[in-house]
Parts: sequence; structure tokens; C-alpha cells
Amino acid sequence: MELNELEQQRVEKLQRLQEAGESPYPPRVTRTHTLAEAAVAFQVAEAAEVDPPEVTVVGRLISIRVMGKIAFAHIEDAHGKLQLFLRHNEMDPESYDLFKKAFDLGDFVEATGPLMRTRTGEISVLVQELQMLAKAITPLPIPKEYTDEAGEVARYSAFSDVEERYRQRYADLATNPQTREIFRTRSRTITALRAWLDAEDYLEVETPILQPIYGGANARPFITHHNQLKQDLYLRISFELYLKRLLVGMYERVYEIGRDFRNEGVSYKHNPEFTQLELYRAYTDLSGMMSTVEQMIVSAAERVLDTTTLLYQGHDIDLTPPWRRVSLQEVIQEGTGIDYRAFPEADALRQEMRARGYQADDSATWGHLVDNLLSEVEPTLIRPTFVHTYPVAISPLAKQCPDDPTHVERFELFIGGLELGNAFTELNDPFEQEERFLEQGRAYEAGDEEAQQMDEDYLRAMKYGMPPNGGFGLGVDRLVMLFTDCHSIREVLLYPHLRPRE
Repeated sequence: MELNELEQQRVEKLQRLQEAGESPYPPRVTRTHTLAEAAVAFQVAEAAEVDPPEVTVVGRLISIRVMGKIAFAHIEDAHGKLQLFLRHNEMDPESYDLFKKAFDLGDFVEATGPLMRTRTGEISVLVQELQMLAKAITPLPIPKEYTDEAGEVARYSAFSDVEERYRQRYADLATNPQTREIFRTRSRTITALRAWLDAEDYLEVETPILQPIYGGANARPFITHHNQLKQDLYLRISFELYLKRLLVGMYERVYEIGRDFRNEGVSYKHNPEFTQLELYRAYTDLSGMMSTVEQMIVSAAERVLDTTTLLYQGHDIDLTPPWRRVSLQEVIQEGTGIDYRAFPEADALRQEMRARGYQADDSATWGHLVDNLLSEVEPTLIRPTFVHTYPVAISPLAKQCPDDPTHVERFELFIGGLELGNAFTELNDPFEQEERFLEQGRAYEAGDEEAQQMDEDYLRAMKYGMPPNGGFGLGVDRLVMLFTDCHSIREVLLYPHLRPRE
């Protein structure tokens, strides 16, 4: 293990501990109180006018000030921060000297002693015993100061490299309370979504991650191989087709929260693996899904944020239902001036887009061009908006509109300029579904690498009879972005995918 100069200095301090008969990584820890509990225990004793209790607390050293025969330090645990007051005549002198010579910021320590208030009024532990729990060899990259006996202050720089924070998330979490709060919010958000669905009698299930045929979305998959079976498999891009099979099996409400994998570009809102919630409900449709989604997200906001209004990237957003409902045709025409229905052929739509200054690749299909126009409008969709009624060409699993066979009953949900979810009145006609799969196959042969594949087993399941149903898929990472006011998906993923170091 190659060490830099600072790390080597800390190794020397580790050796001092060992020479003094102290283990830098002892096997046992004693803790009577969290740091927050210790502060409360002192306040209770103070109010009752009784002697404060003796405590044993643990945590990471985040500040040290040594002033001759006294020293002040702060430690932090998952519940708060507390000051340690170390005095030469209150401790074993050798222990105090060892603290000065061998302890550093970032070390995990155990401190025992009575609680007290210092002259400045700060609740502290008057340390009588101090033990190293884990010696930190690499200094944490946080703004910190160390005052030595001569009064000189050593300063260290902040962890300012954003990409390095993603690469070393463990160090980011250790140094930034704001980062830790983001991931607490993420956990609470998933818990809140699950609680609402469970209360609404949805059954949580698990479907295969390794699939012989990928489907349920338009995306390129990751490919792997099973050696013993000599079988190529795909990491799933969606749960949809497996969840809808369960409706055939007489479950009426099902959902899954888990990882999907799509072999696509990385951006501020895309990561190759991401967390999705998909739910399916028998005997409902697109309108029912709109009400369901409104209720579920509002419930999550109330549980997690204790409010239905939030600030996202400078925008005040009110989640109070009902949310705006607007057709795809209307929202594209409002945002770009193009009525895509007036250009039913790809070349004509491509020319119109270019004439108005929009990029339109020669290889893009008509459906992709329409989708690209929506992407141009997406950043303007700040307040909660259901954009509904999409072309069949880009919605192979949705049921056609009764009054317009060229379009389907589908919506996408936008909040804060982000697409958060996608929903259908689900197609349950096996013959129509087969035709859609065949059309997707022709698109794939023509070069559309994201076209969906023929799934004979899914068609077999449909032929047993699939009840009318509605489904919805939610990008959980993007909902967390919204709840935490984070611009990039990397901020809400503990371990985002990154390019190799150069």
C-alpha cells in the first residue's frame, strides 16, 4: 500500500499507540449514550439539580485544540456532535500525552467521564478515559484546523472536487452532513412510497433481473452470459412485462421497487442503473392512474417533507392536486410552434424541425422526432403536469384511444422540468400486442437499437386473459432529486457510474 507523507506520519502515530500498549483497532466498543442522548441526559440532570451522569460516548474526531495541559475536541456520531474536555490532571498523564502525540482528526475514539458545562456554557464530557477505536490513516478532505501547543494553526483544504466526492462517497458522507441528509431523505422517500402502496392493498413482488428477453421499455440492454446453461441473458430494462403477467395470475394490484439497467448515455438525469417503482392495477385506466399518482406522490411529500410545497432549482412547486393535464400535441405546439400531426411522415417533420432551428438526425424515425420535440419542451414543464395521448409508434404497450387509432392512452409526468414517470392504459389484446411487437422488430431491423423485442411467453400469458389495467413507472432517483433540490442524479445515488480515471 503506497502512502503519501501525511499518511506516513499517521502510521508513525499508530506505531506510537502500539508501543504504548494500545491497540489502534480494538475488538470491543462500549457506548452508554449516543451524543444526542448524552446532551439530553445532562439537561435533565441540570433541570433536576442533581449531579450529571457519567457517560461513555463514541465518535469521529472532527476538531482538536490543544493548549498546554488542557485540550478541547469535538466528536461526531450519526446522531450529533459533542465536545470533549481533556485536562492533564483529570486523566492518566500518559494517556493525555498519548492523545497529543497520536490522535488526529478523523480518528474514531471512545471517551468516558462525567458530563459538565464549560465556562462558555457548552455541554461537554470531562474526559477521564480515552481510547482509540479506529486510527484514520488518510486525512479526511474537509476544512479543519489544528492548534498546537505553540499556538500555530494548521489548516487543511475542503473536499471541493465534485467528481472526487462521487468516487469517494464514503469520504463525502464522512465530511458533509448535507450529503448524509440527502440519503436519509432518499430512504424515507422509498419507505413512504412503499407505505402508501401497502396501505392501498398493492402486493410487493420481485421479478427477474436476469432475463432471456428484455422488454417493457425502449432501451438498449446490458448483455451477460450464463456459463453452465450456455445462454445469453440481459439485465432488465423494465419490470413491466413480468408484473403484468401477475395480473393474468389473478393478483389485482402489484408493485416492485428495484434496479433497472439501460445501456445508454450518462447525463445529469441518466445513470446506467437506476431505481424504479412500477405498479399495475387491474380494472382501471389512464385516468385512474393519474389519480393514483397524484395521491401517492402527495402522500410521500407529506411524509418526507411535511409539506406539499417545495423549492426545486429556484422554482416554487405546489404538489396540491389536481395537476395540469395537457395533450402531447398541445404541449409541443405551445413550446415549439410545431403541430407534429400536420407532418405524418418523418422527412416532412424533419424538414419542419430544421426550419425552426431544432436538431433532427437523418436516421431518426418519425416517432423519435416527436419524442425529441418533447425533450425541447421538457425543461419548461415546472408545475406538475400530465402530458397525455401519444403516438402508437412510440408506445407499443399502450391501448389505442377509442376515437383515434393513431394515438394511445399514455401519459408522462413532469415536475420541475424533469420527466418523473410514464403510464398507460395497458394493452391487453394479445393479437394487437403481437402486431406491435412485429412492428418493433421491423424497426429494430431498420436500425432502431432501442426497439422492443418479440416476447412469445408474454403473448402466451395474455392469451389466458389479462384484465383491463393501468400501469405506472416512477423514476425514484428523480423524485429524490425533486425532494432534495438536487440538479444531478449523481447527487442522489450513493455510487453513481463514472468514467474511468484518466
